[in-house]
Amino acid sequence: MSQETEQHAGASSDPTGEHYDLVIRGQRVLTSAGISPREVGVRGGVIVAMQPLGNNLAGDEIIELADDETLIPGLVDTHVHVNEPGRTEWEGFASATRAAAAGGVTTIVDMPLNSIPPTIDVDALNIKRDVARDQVHVDVGFWGGAVPGNTESLRALHDAGVFGFKCFLLHSGVDEFPPLDADEMEKDMRELASFDSVMIVHAEDSRAIDRAPSPEGDDYGKFLASRPRGAENLAIAEVIERARWTGARAHILHLSSSDALAMIRSAKHDGLRLTVETCPHYLTLTAEEIPLGATQFKCCPPIREAGNRELLWEGLEDGTIDFIVSDHSPSTLDLKDLENGDFAVAWGGVASLQLGLSLIWTEARQRGLTLETVVSWMSERPAQFAGLTGKGRIAPGYDADFSVFAADDAYVVDVNKLHHKNPLTPYHGKALAGVVRKTWLHGEVIDFETPRGRLLRRGMTD
Repeated sequence: MSQETEQHAGASSDPTGEHYDLVIRGQRVLTSAGISPREVGVRGGVIVAMQPLGNNLAGDEIIELADDETLIPGLVDTHVHVNEPGRTEWEGFASATRAAAAGGVTTIVDMPLNSIPPTIDVDALNIKRDVARDQVHVDVGFWGGAVPGNTESLRALHDAGVFGFKCFLLHSGVDEFPPLDADEMEKDMRELASFDSVMIVHAEDSRAIDRAPSPEGDDYGKFLASRPRGAENLAIAEVIERARWTGARAHILHLSSSDALAMIRSAKHDGLRLTVETCPHYLTLTAEEIPLGATQFKCCPPIREAGNRELLWEGLEDGTIDFIVSDHSPSTLDLKDLENGDFAVAWGGVASLQLGLSLIWTEARQRGLTLETVVSWMSERPAQFAGLTGKGRIAPGYDADFSVFAADDAYVVDVNKLHHKNPLTPYHGKALAGVVRKTWLHGEVIDFETPRGRLLRRGMTD
């Protein structure tokens, strides 16, 4: 059995006379210089001291890490579909943020669609904020939406604190969030460039998908053929060129096609302000292993072949892909058409918010990658992308958002023990390495009962 974190009242004395609300000590603290023996002092929810282990910082509460535990910064997940209000039976702020906290995620940014109303004007943003307030267990920010006809609303949403704007280049799956065509996207990108916001894009080309084979039935191979890599590649090329013409910041959501890596590298080399994310399901699952009718694996763009997965890992390692986020997109069980297993009918989305760190660590350690690298992909880099300047690092001046991660511990995923509202995930029964044992937000342990999360505006909190 592994050791547990020890906790006791502060009895030690700091020779400098400083006193802290919380002191965490351990042999393994992930600092900006790597994993080192450190003591971390917290006051007012912010990290104010980092000292070598043995300096005996004094605090109201002292936490001693076990030898098998690493203190890591809270993860930042900038791609979460919470769905509340309007589709709260799919997920909600209370359940989503509990799941996040259990997985070591202390900040999420909520997507503008699947809620009703979608976040496409300030009134809708205020409705969502009012619903979220007082029920979030981690910090929560919001994306705005770019849809036909709302160009005039973008600046007001930006001023109200959204972190950027999402658009689709094909049907989003819900009628109340229609797609932009490429010219409309370019128009909105010019608008966003005028106040230096970012357009985040679901990049699949509707024309290519319209011409692809139909996905009816329980054979995953048919569904995969219905969402070809070419559709993704065409749309990404469109985003790159429109970003080039407008000078806007652009971001490719949930990259699944490794074919696109070459043009992304070229665009970055040309100096375009382009960033790219991918997700745990594209890095840990393969099309070849998906059983007949297993619609819990359905997402768009789709999980692709094993060779594609290997190239995505290479893209992460060489920096072409910037970071990893969940794209947690749950639904009710009936929408997954479990009885028939028809990939054409089932809702597309993977539920994984609570599992991301363990999923990526399990795969990464087998590839000889370090925990420091994994946490950078899942914490510091998404925080930098979203402009969350107080998140993503254990360093003085940063928010005291941490989790205790036991990298050598293990568990088997039991969907019925997850905090997600609907018990369905493609990872049920999967053995994973790495356990999140405890999570702090602003220097307080998350107890899953008392919501202490804050609503974030770009550059500030409520």
